[in-house]
Amino acid sequence: MSEEGRNNAPEARRFVRGQHSGVLSTISRRLEGFPFGSVAPFVSDHAGCPVILISDLAEHTRNIHADPRVSLIVQPYSPDMQLAGRVTVLGRAVRLAEKDRVGPRYLRFHPQAEAYFAMHDFQFYRIEPARVRYIGGFGRIHWVEPEAYLCRESPLAEQESDIVAHMNADHGENLIAYCRHVHGVETKSASMIGIDPDGFDVRADTTDLRFDFDAPVNDAHEARQALVALAQAARA
Repeated sequence: MSEEGRNNAPEARRFVRGQHSGVLSTISRRLEGFPFGSVAPFVSDHAGCPVILISDLAEHTRNIHADPRVSLIVQPYSPDMQLAGRVTVLGRAVRLAEKDRVGPRYLRFHPQAEAYFAMHDFQFYRIEPARVRYIGGFGRIHWVEPEAYLCRESPLAEQESDIVAHMNADHGENLIAYCRHVHGVETKSASMIGIDPDGFDVRADTTDLRFDFDAPVNDAHEARQALVALAQAARA
């Protein structure tokens, strides 16, 4: 991987963290060798791997069982889709053994999936990157290797639920101030739905907003420092 690609890896990961749906391509069993595309809601785990919730009965799941190689393209809508940034994660879809471990995080981002989560035939699969294609705009095209793209393991993943609960119970005014200060969004209701090494997500009324940290955080103490600094900036 080029040095430029390595330098762009965190930006690519942050881009994916800011989106929660993409197009999943699997290798078709019915039409051997052809790609099969599906709409795929997802969340990024703390390492940066996309995690999808899919049914054992779905065509794409059957394709994954036969061949786990997949790709997920992530791109927000833009009037000129060729100029907009996008990321394609190529990797292998691996079924997660424990639904309840990732379930609370997934459902905070996708509460409408609660009924699917409760069904026995819906399971979580993590896409473990083999390589990442990042297009940051016209002329900014890079291949990124997984070791540069993924975050290292940290205590923050286990601490996330407690941080989210604390922020929503005790710091609702700060969350509203963050929305106004960073995104210029006025809202009467704001709740944190997730936090990861690169930043955090807030639901302002019905709109989800992404907030990036200036530098990655690894635990609750570092997250608190970053959130306090943002609150001070918002008040200033």
